[in-house]
Formats: sequence, structure tokens, C-alpha cells
Amino acid sequence: MDKPAIILCADARCGLKVGGLTILDRLIVTLHRAGCSPILVQAREPLPDLKRARALGIIWQTSESVAAPSADFLLSQGHLLIGSADVQRVLLSGESLCDAEGREPLLCYLSAGAPVAVPVGLEGRALRPEGVARHVANIQEAQAAERAWWASLRSASDGTVDKYFNRPCGRLLSRVLVHTPITPNQISLASIAIGLVGAWFLASGDAARAVLGAFLFQLSAIVDCVDGDLARMLFKESRLGKWLDLAGDQVVHVAVFIGVGVGLARSGSTAPVGWLGASAVVGALISFGLVLRGMLAGGQKGTGKLQTLIDRATNRDFSVLVLLLAALNSLEWFLWMAAIGSHVFWMLLLLLQWNSPEPAAKRAESG
Repeated sequence: MDKPAIILCADARCGLKVGGLTILDRLIVTLHRAGCSPILVQAREPLPDLKRARALGIIWQTSESVAAPSADFLLSQGHLLIGSADVQRVLLSGESLCDAEGREPLLCYLSAGAPVAVPVGLEGRALRPEGVARHVANIQEAQAAERAWWASLRSASDGTVDKYFNRPCGRLLSRVLVHTPITPNQISLASIAIGLVGAWFLASGDAARAVLGAFLFQLSAIVDCVDGDLARMLFKESRLGKWLDLAGDQVVHVAVFIGVGVGLARSGSTAPVGWLGASAVVGALISFGLVLRGMLAGGQKGTGKLQTLIDRATNRDFSVLVLLLAALNSLEWFLWMAAIGSHVFWMLLLLLQWNSPEPAAKRAESG
């Protein structure tokens, strides 16, 4: 799919910033991730800061005049903000991308030898953007584009509480941290630490401290949304970050189950909190093992029931339930639900994995 890409930087607009990175920096990284190679930049003036492209080791060529490649190529102006998905659509379809109104060319797919100049209009059929795709001409438009870009960031594992509460609250912090050297992995570690402190307070046996612990667990869920936001906004996604986030969530969840059980025992609860806590922990660990199995087998790439169940296992919605029941001094209800629900979940997950096409095919081969 590799196609040459030419970027025309005629003025200072390519140096405008969106989410801590210049437009040109974002464009080079996006084209590279979509599969464009080589990337050629036509500019008469020094280029603006391209810190992320450099950090990722992306190679581009800069000259005052770029000749048309001997193969079909993509052409854009340097002040284009666009996502990788829309670039890939252009590469796969062989059609240019225009704005939502169909009037302005954004990313042109041109034939070999075509003039290196953005056409005034697009002849024939043109794609419309599915994500954020627009030219950014001034600071006001950069601010509007940044708001639109933040709004487009989401995770498949977001539950209802994540969507309407945790992520909007966390985004207030994300918008500040995006301009600092703090990394997504550091945010993940902070979220884990906050959650573990919350579990410690839940284990105190005091009703007021239990509410504080539940509040910290909720805060941990909010902060947990920030690492993904920063990673996607700054192109800092990593395999380590993915597993740190996933494993950290499970560590916090298990600690909360233990903390609730210990706290209820210390407060003199008549419920079988020892057995309930142990059941919740065992169910959570089995569930995590099956989630890992599904992800390593390619479940994360699916869109069916298995992927839906994996997404539900990795969301943070039950943090609100813990906070509500702690405020009502009724955390026994939560422990009963966790003790039973975690086992129901892993049984359903195992059933779906067993009935998925790939395992079924392997069983047929081994039989």
C-alpha cells in the first residue's frame, strides 16, 4: 500500500499547534502510520518543530522544489489536520478526500507525473471525511480543531460511566498534561497508586474511611482515562503502555475486592465476607486470564460478542457502584455481586471463546 506523499508547506500555517504538536508534525506522523513512503516536504523556509516525528524515527525529505513521483502519490498542504483512518481510505480507494461540504480538496490522490499542485477542485467522485479532517489557517481554527480532535478520542472499552463521566472529567486533566513532559505510562502508574491507596482505606473498617477509599477508587478510574487520551493525542501509544494499563486495572480491582472484604470483616459484618472476598478475587483472576487468552488469540481485533465481553471486562463502570454503596454503608451488596458476577463473567467468556471459529477449527484439526 506504500505510496509517496508530498506535503506543500507554503507559509507559517503548518507551524500552528494542536494538542501540543505542530500541524506538520501531526501530518507527517499520520501519513507515515497510514503507510505513505517516502514522505517529501516542499518548503522554502525552515520547517517548524517536528519533535514527535523525530522521536519516532520517521524519515522525510525536504527541498524547495519536489518533482512528481514516477508512481501515483498523495498530495496535501502542510496545514492539514487529518487522522490515519481517512488517509488509509484514500490509499485503499485511490480517490481523493474533500471537506464535508465537498468543495475543498484536502488530501489528493494523483496519478504519476501529475503536477505537484493542489487542484482548485476535484473532478469526479471524492471521499468525505469520516473523522476530523480540515485545513487549519489561524489560531482560532487551531483551537476549534483541537476541541474536535479531543472529542473524537474514545476507547472501545469505555462503558456508560466512562463515556459520560470518567472520560469528560479526565479530559480536563488531559488538556493540561498534553503540554507537559509527563508520559502516559506515568499517568498509568499514578492511577494504579491512587487505586491502591483507595483499597487501603476501604480495608480500614471505618465507614467514613471507606467512603474516602471509594472516592479514591473513583478518582483512579478518572485518571485511568487520561493515559489513553495522552497516548492517542501525542502518538505515544506503546505495547508496554497497553499492558501496563490492562494489568494495572486488574491489580487495582483485586485490591479493592480484598480491601472491601477486610474492611467489612473489621467492621463486624455478619456476611461471609472472607469467602465472598476470596470468591471475587479468584473470579477476577480467572477472568483476567481468559481476557488475556482472548486478546492474544486475536479477540481484540474482533467485533462480535467476544470482543464486546472483553470490552466490558476492561471498563471502569463499577467504580460508581462502589462509591454509592460505600456512602450507603452497604458494601456487602457489592461484595456479593462481585463474588457471583466475576464467575458468571468468566464462564460466559470461556463459552464464547470455546465456540469462536478459530478454536473450533483447531479442535476439528486435532480430532
